[in-house]
Amino acid sequence: MQALRILFVTPYVPSPVRVRPYNLIRRLAAQGHDVTVITAYTSEAEYADAGALRHLCSRVETVRVPLHRSLWNCARGLRTQLPLQALYACSPDLQRQVAAEIDTQTPRRQQRRPYDLLHVEHLRAVVCGLNVTGMPRVYDSVDCISRLFEKTLQMSATARSRLRALVDLERTRRFEGTLINRFERILTASEVDRESLAALGHRSGEARQGTDLERITVVRNGVDLEHFTSPPSTRDPATLVFVGRMRYHANVAAVLYFVRDVLPLIWRHQPDARLSIVGQDPPREVKALARRYGSRVAVTGTVPDVRPYVARATVSVSPLRYAVGIPNKILEAMAMATPVVTTSAGITSLQARDREHLLVADHADDFARQVLRLLDDPALQRRLGASGRSYVESHHDWGAVVSRLEDIYVDTLMRFRTRAKIAE
Repeated sequence: MQALRILFVTPYVPSPVRVRPYNLIRRLAAQGHDVTVITAYTSEAEYADAGALRHLCSRVETVRVPLHRSLWNCARGLRTQLPLQALYACSPDLQRQVAAEIDTQTPRRQQRRPYDLLHVEHLRAVVCGLNVTGMPRVYDSVDCISRLFEKTLQMSATARSRLRALVDLERTRRFEGTLINRFERILTASEVDRESLAALGHRSGEARQGTDLERITVVRNGVDLEHFTSPPSTRDPATLVFVGRMRYHANVAAVLYFVRDVLPLIWRHQPDARLSIVGQDPPREVKALARRYGSRVAVTGTVPDVRPYVARATVSVSPLRYAVGIPNKILEAMAMATPVVTTSAGITSLQARDREHLLVADHADDFARQVLRLLDDPALQRRLGASGRSYVESHHDWGAVVSRLEDIYVDTLMRFRTRAKIAE
């Protein structure tokens, strides 16, 4: 296909931790597309990640949005009807950078052909695309944030997370419902999130059955199958691992539930079982688990590479109480042929099947039973590990994901040009 010029706007720096935008950008660039990234950053670590990203695409422009700016945006936004999520990374500098990049009259832009399309990542950056004209705009919602807030309000382990969800839920529902007619194409990572956004569009009165809802398209998350592969090494006995960004409230809720309700049941039968909680920024309630349980529960914080922990584990546990989108932690463990035990919430957006690709349990005693079953059965470990890897190869290869995204870009561009000709 013809190489496209793509302007990719993100509210956080794409990196191996920010799996989806990072892999979309680097794979698009590898396919020959001219990708320019405009991204907000908060810390020096994120700025360093932006430097690394420059080696993977045409250009990266950064705009600093410090934490105090984000907090001020949210405080000021309480007086408006806009969701705080949409205001969090909002910055006049970021919006000016996007506008300047698109303006074909500036000398810098006149040296290059115009962009073919704008790709905006996540609700936190969506305002950067609302007033752009003259090119098709693709908004990657990734998840339905309203759906996430609904589940957070019902099931989060912390009052802080529930309060944030309560404050932002209704305004996010209204806002997400209006976005269907404000972008040429909207992407989600799962069919469940697609249906949720479509329902919000109907509720707002902005969407009609048919062409409007066709704008919402599923582009699943992928896995780097060369990076996440199972090394030919022996796994540590009776070793469990949980991997995830620990600033994310759904991960905190999952870990607290597992350690408090499930692990004691496992220890009755397998007192030597150990758990590693691997992920950046664990809050104090998670750090306290290591102090309370000593060597039987390790909380690593940020690690340079999660793969050694997953490769050594006998079982990867993902006891999610609630989730939206596609949980990368499950896919990456499966890609490394590490058997997974999760909940129904963990596979809502997957086509993986219980007892074929992984094990599913929704109650503490069932979850403990399935973990113990794996710990006691090496043959089952090997079978689930192999079938899990096969599933990821078939459904979540980044090469196939980006090929689908390219098709969506071309279709969106052709429809935009056709409408422009009709309007002339």
